[in-house]
Amino acid sequence: MPMIDADGCLLNVSVEGRDSGPTLMLSNSLGCTMAMWEPQMPALTKLFRVVRYDRRGHGKSGMNGPVSMERYGKDVLAILDDLNIDKVHWCGLSMGGMVGQWLGANAPDRFNKMILANTSCYYPDPTNWHNRIKAVREGGLAVVADAVIGGWLTADFREREPEATAKMKAMLLATPVEGYLAACEALSTLDQRALLPKIKSPVLVIAGKQDNATPVSASEFIRANIPGANMTLLDAAHISNVEQSHAFTEAVVGFLTQR
Repeated sequence: MPMIDADGCLLNVSVEGRDSGPTLMLSNSLGCTMAMWEPQMPALTKLFRVVRYDRRGHGKSGMNGPVSMERYGKDVLAILDDLNIDKVHWCGLSMGGMVGQWLGANAPDRFNKMILANTSCYYPDPTNWHNRIKAVREGGLAVVADAVIGGWLTADFREREPEATAKMKAMLLATPVEGYLAACEALSTLDQRALLPKIKSPVLVIAGKQDNATPVSASEFIRANIPGANMTLLDAAHISNVEQSHAFTEAVVGFLTQR
């Protein structure tokens, strides 16, 4: 796995799959590493060259200065430039979908099709983010972990799949607090509504019927404001690629391979 320099910050990047295939870049949720995509990797690597990365302040990537959606977006462009990749498909979940919105509007020539999963473009009330920042600053990620996991995965899935649930919780708890807090600060001021009409790529929006973190209404707003966008609903909470891994993979592959 290469470490790629993005304006002095080293980012952990993985490249797998078909060398000759089209390239697909995956972008993670807040509090996750590239490992969140493991359920999709066997299928995706047969069809695509797959680029995954840890967002700055997450996983094995470094942290350097303040962050914003623009900063996160420029990190992606630095990775593509370093790898000499002109254009990719994009699949981002939650925060990865927000970074995708910025990229689709600001670097349209670098992206083919885009999948924006379980994501939002705007938080009208930042209170929940401020409360989470205060709690994590005072007590670390352990004090919010159970509540976060409760939003990520339905109670039914957590009961049925304790091992997968434990992996997701361990990933969250291993996130560097500084990187997590910086990301929460960026999310507390999120408003990308004006970017959506500027996205010209073909877009698939994926939403979870039981997602309280980014509800279906947020996905419907995104779909309605990106020209020509389509939407797929999955019976899942927030981390739909884990909870409904087969259906998520089918939606992604179907969208990316259709002519």
